[in-house]
Amino acid sequence: MKIHDLSPAPGSTHRKKRVGRGPGSGHGKTSTKGHKGQHARSGGVKPPGFEGGQMPLVLRIPKRGFTPLNRDNVVIYNLSRLEEYSFPDNKVSYETLADLGILKGKFDRVKILGNGEVSKAYIIEDLEVSVSAKEKIESAGGQVVSTLISQ
Repeated sequence: MKIHDLSPAPGSTHRKKRVGRGPGSGHGKTSTKGHKGQHARSGGVKPPGFEGGQMPLVLRIPKRGFTPLNRDNVVIYNLSRLEEYSFPDNKVSYETLADLGILKGKFDRVKILGNGEVSKAYIIEDLEVSVSAKEKIESAGGQVVSTLISQ
């Protein structure tokens, strides 16, 4: 089989509708646009949401809420999620999470929560850790080298 032998599956393609090519085509004269009216004129295409000149629905509904300008972009991981990966020397930091491809994108903070069990002695460096996660890590023989411990 060569590239010039390839063709689409039968019935998967349709012929282009040629409008305005005489009465014999069935699409002559008004070119499928009907008689008169806004949609028969040139430039008669209106944008999505246009409601014939009345106030559009988007503008009639009140605006609610806001986006805070100083919101931190926080990613949250549970201890059970850390068990799925093998960290070099059991050190978990922002850099090791990014190197392993666990963190995708730019985050301001990474927080580890205490859901799950710990089987390895992790060394957590410069990540935000909850109190329950810190207790579980230290009871498994690991340590938290971080000043960011929060509820």
